[in-house]
Amino acid sequence: MISGAHVILYSQDAEADRVFLRDVLGFPGIDAGDGWLIFKLPPAEVAVHPTDGPPQNEFFLMCDDLDAQLGEFRAQGVEITRPVSEQRWGRLTAIRLPSGAELPLYEPLHPVAHGL
Repeated sequence: MISGAHVILYSQDAEADRVFLRDVLGFPGIDAGDGWLIFKLPPAEVAVHPTDGPPQNEFFLMCDDLDAQLGEFRAQGVEITRPVSEQRWGRLTAIRLPSGAELPLYEPLHPVAHGL
């Protein structure tokens, strides 16, 4: 039986991004050994979208109130890398991780499955 999902973010500065996940996003974690942190994520869901291109995977964080969340991020000095755009499925933006990678964030306008 499937008991969970494991998401991997590849980083050019893993230590700084781990600190960001712990201290800025507030995700609790465990040390899996030798400082290798694994974080508990909020509830999750998975969707399968059709594509004409090569298969790929994406990772987005979801929030209930994008404007409030962005205000919290700005107060912590987090860089918002994309202006909020209105999509048919939600309000989308992204934040900058310390490694320089972007982490997309959105407020869904669609029904969500993570509470089932």
